[in-house]
Amino acid sequence: MARALAQHRKPTKVAAPARERIPARALQLPELDRLIHERIRLGIVSALATNASLSFNDLKRILKTTDGNLSVHARKLEEAEYISCLKYFEGRVPRTEYRLTATGRRALAHYLNQMEEWIRVTREEA
Repeated sequence: MARALAQHRKPTKVAAPARERIPARALQLPELDRLIHERIRLGIVSALATNASLSFNDLKRILKTTDGNLSVHARKLEEAEYISCLKYFEGRVPRTEYRLTATGRRALAHYLNQMEEWIRVTREEA
């Protein structure tokens, strides 16, 4: 039985000798704004950059996200003073409206410049 199993086993592969790894030249890339870099927050800031203001429901629809997810990310941007939030009532219905602040607009412009630099360096290396 052992002899029959030995005949059906695949031959073991001999490991190839390890190649000498040549370290890649370290790319000098700018540090990205981690607050904006997250997908939902980047979406919020980008949408507000192209609109004077957007409601909570507008942002939720545009970004295809949940109430909880949007509110958590919007609060982080609000705490950093990248966006402003106005809460009011229309009749008895609560409304929330967001605007991009001057600080947020500068942060987005800086982030876009950083990303353009990443793209430029990456294309040069390719």
